[in-house]
Amino acid sequence: MKRKVKLSDDPVDARQFEVTVNQLANSLSFGQDESVFHGGGLEFAQSRVYVAGDPVKFIDWKVSSRVGKLYIKEFQEPRQIPLYLLVDTSASMCVSSQELSKYAWAVRIATGVALAAQETMTPVGMLGCGARELHVRPSLSRNLVMEWSHKLRHHDFMEETTLAQRVREVAPSLKRRTTVIVLSDLHDPDVFAALQVLGQEHDCLVLHLQDPAELNIKGAGLFRGAEAESGRKFVGHGRRAFVDSAGWKSELTRFGIDYLSLRTDQSILGRLRHFLNRRGLGGSAGR
Repeated sequence: MKRKVKLSDDPVDARQFEVTVNQLANSLSFGQDESVFHGGGLEFAQSRVYVAGDPVKFIDWKVSSRVGKLYIKEFQEPRQIPLYLLVDTSASMCVSSQELSKYAWAVRIATGVALAAQETMTPVGMLGCGARELHVRPSLSRNLVMEWSHKLRHHDFMEETTLAQRVREVAPSLKRRTTVIVLSDLHDPDVFAALQVLGQEHDCLVLHLQDPAELNIKGAGLFRGAEAESGRKFVGHGRRAFVDSAGWKSELTRFGIDYLSLRTDQSILGRLRHFLNRRGLGGSAGR
């Protein structure tokens, strides 16, 4: 049976989308101590005597048991270690053989990660990496996250990739160390050089979205096709991968950039959570 490749948008409505991304956020951050984003928020400053009305969850039980009085933990202002999400909005992200395209998954993941990060007082910014001008500076506003996520959901399927260009543009604006997560199918060949430069100063993670049709099309022999963004024509074979990503992971990790391949026909949430837990956001694990 041949696999049908089509242009695909997220099939759910706005309300269902918000339920889905909130569930994703909760699965990534269900308590400060267990959150994959732990460490990106408030810093402990000191303990002081408890005053009626103080949040019970901040009671310092170790100090309280030692001195015989209730003490509460005080925290400094957020460290403001920002998180930037670079979302590839180009046409190739929308070509899909599954119910959910690479693009629909990228928007869902970016929104869920943003909401989870904000729970630990991590400011989140977003940069669209296609033809549209869509740049949101790091913020703790949940409403702002939902606003840009709904904008991303509407797509005209005609955008060319500007991923490498956007990476180079955003780099000078990052005045302090920043966590950058790229969500893309990596069809921009110039992006590797751009990420290598960015990775020298910042923590970079790449979530590589892949559709199974990019690996092979069962039952297909030789065929003619055209690249979704450039219109460049080519001759392919059903047993030959359109995208050769075999060396991409080693190339990126060699420069301290963590890489995760996510196929749209396989379970994504478990692998994503494991990856973020192992890597940690705002830290330096794996370097």
